[in-house]
Amino acid sequence: MRFRFEKVIVIALLAAPFTATAADGTWTGYIADSKCGAQAANDGARECTIKCVKAGATYVFVNDGDKKIFAVDDQAKVAEHAGHHVTVKGSVDGDMMKLASIEMAAKKK
Repeated sequence: MRFRFEKVIVIALLAAPFTATAADGTWTGYIADSKCGAQAANDGARECTIKCVKAGATYVFVNDGDKKIFAVDDQAKVAEHAGHHVTVKGSVDGDMMKLASIEMAAKKK
C-alpha cells in the first residue's frame, strides 16, 4: 500500500506544472493589430493599427518584455487604446488575455 501511495504523490507532483491554466498579473506593452503584431508595437502606429482593424484584423496586446503577442478577450475595451502604450491587468491563459483593466502606461524617462 505504501508503494502505491508514494507513486500517486510522485505522479501528482510531476503533473502539477501542466495543470495550471491561467496566470494573473500586470503587464505593460502596446495595443496593436493581429496583422502587424509586434511591428505595430510603437508610439507611431495608432493610425495603422486602426486601419488594419477596420480591414478585418483584431486588436492584440504586445508585451514589452518579450514581445509576446496575446489575443484580447474584450475588443471594445481596448479599441480606444489602439496603438497606445498601456498597462493591463488580468489573466493569461495560453495566448489569450482576459482583461480586468487597462490604462495608459507611464511615460518612459
